[in-house]
Amino acid sequence: MSDYDTLTGLLQARYSCRAFRPDPVSPTDIRAIIDAARHVPSWCNAQPWQVTVTTGDATERFRNALQEAVAGGTPAPDLDPPDGYPGIYGDRRRACGWQLYEAVGVEKGDRAASAAQMMRNYSLFDAPHVAIITSPRALGAYGAMDSGGFVTAFTLAARARGVDTIAQAAIAFYAGFVRGHFDLPDDCMVLCAISFGYADADHPANGFRTERAAVADILDLRS
Repeated sequence: MSDYDTLTGLLQARYSCRAFRPDPVSPTDIRAIIDAARHVPSWCNAQPWQVTVTTGDATERFRNALQEAVAGGTPAPDLDPPDGYPGIYGDRRRACGWQLYEAVGVEKGDRAASAAQMMRNYSLFDAPHVAIITSPRALGAYGAMDSGGFVTAFTLAARARGVDTIAQAAIAFYAGFVRGHFDLPDDCMVLCAISFGYADADHPANGFRTERAAVADILDLRS
């Protein structure tokens, strides 16, 4: 198998896992995932990403505290969220949402059930680990962009080690709480979290896959 085929296989096998088994990932695998992901490119080789990873009781303390913070707090992300999702971007967003709701039995118009599913973000989908991704404020959008590459590499390296992941911007909406909980410096931006572990393959939330735009829909090849 060629390197291209291996990479394509990993890209196609990776998905956003929304239900995890409690089995922990070994420290060896965690370090290997980060060791691989750190090789992604970055602007001026700044390598702005920093990663805080929880295991064991640290995950449970964060999970419980996060749910309390969300219940009683107001969202305040370090990065402004999108102004909206116009056109095809909104179509894709809605399609993904309805695929999830259909998989877990949430009926259209059932706001209580959809809210409960949204809150699963803050229980980390029962994952045994979470990685908090931060970048220095001084590097702004470019630090965030570089760190996005690290997030992608992390999820692919995890899949290569048999570990499942979900990148979660939802956690970053409570950036101040996250910084305080982990005693992170004020000059860092909380960009996202990656909950990870081993998928509960029988859970309906893991039973669907989103579609991808065709090459013709995204490529503008000029000569």
